[in-house]
Amino acid sequence: MIATGRRWFTSDRGIALLLAAVSTAAVVGIAVNPMAVPINAVFVPLVMAVLLLSNRVLPWFGAYMLVALGVAASLQEEWTSRSVIAVTVMFLLTCAVILLARGPRRLAVSRFRGESMLVDLRDRILAQGEIPSLPSTWLVESAMSSAGGSGFAGDFVVATSRGHGHRIELVVVDVSGKGEAAGTRALQLSGAMGGLVAALPPDRFLPAANDYLLQRAWEEGFATAVHLSVELSTGDFELRSAGHPPAVHRQAGSGRWEVLRADGPILGVVDEVDYDCVRGRLAPGDSMLLYTDGLVERPRRDIELGIDQMNGEAESLLRRGWDGLAERLVAAVGSPDDDRALVVVHRRP
Repeated sequence: MIATGRRWFTSDRGIALLLAAVSTAAVVGIAVNPMAVPINAVFVPLVMAVLLLSNRVLPWFGAYMLVALGVAASLQEEWTSRSVIAVTVMFLLTCAVILLARGPRRLAVSRFRGESMLVDLRDRILAQGEIPSLPSTWLVESAMSSAGGSGFAGDFVVATSRGHGHRIELVVVDVSGKGEAAGTRALQLSGAMGGLVAALPPDRFLPAANDYLLQRAWEEGFATAVHLSVELSTGDFELRSAGHPPAVHRQAGSGRWEVLRADGPILGVVDEVDYDCVRGRLAPGDSMLLYTDGLVERPRRDIELGIDQMNGEAESLLRRGWDGLAERLVAAVGSPDDDRALVVVHRRP
């Protein structure tokens, strides 16, 4: 009897019912306290379903998720452009999962239309990297550039606010590879990370992202990431890294750039890993840069020299002010043959 129950629990139907219960709990949470439970929480079970369910059951679970997302959307008390984009992306991804699970013969999409759909979905998912509204004392900007001007990029940014807007979560990710292959993986990973970072506490985000990549079992299935969580009222921050180039912290008093090294293995290689946390405070006037290796790495050049060059160029560009620094710095440094992404965080004095 116990063995039978265990087999049922690990079967497609059992897993689907369990994930459906989780998404239902998220909907109930939104109904009880819509300000405390992010709508992205409803999307997390779909990410797990893609990993665990067969194509026979996945379309039915996707249909249930469409209903759950619809109910969750109807319970939202306030709508912003960011929340509209997020819900639209989740609906589109759910529909894509249903279609893909039904097999290529039933997905009558030409190669051209398929690529156009991926580009459109990519653009919508990367819209999750748009910076949410912040207090006037904070400036956060992001900029990205793909290798050789390709329509696909393996670098992306995820940004979201939590705690009724009192905390911001920023993630910069570099997926292995370049071009369309990396862009397709980034497409899936950005959606998953958007849901995870909104639903989990900061110390659990990178381990969960690592588990997700391990379960995907991609041939080139690794990525680096840096995660910054900032309490906006105090400037206190937590910084964690998964094999990513170190963040740099500019102290307003001295004008000195400090390299912050948070140790942790890259995502998607080994399981059950810990990610060290660097804690500190962004005082008024302080700043921080989060970036991918395309800005600082060159063949036969030490990465430390690249970081020094980036910091020096940033200091020079600051003569024109902090506004627009991210775009100017990405255009000024790094290799045009590599994807580049940058986030600038500045606490105004």
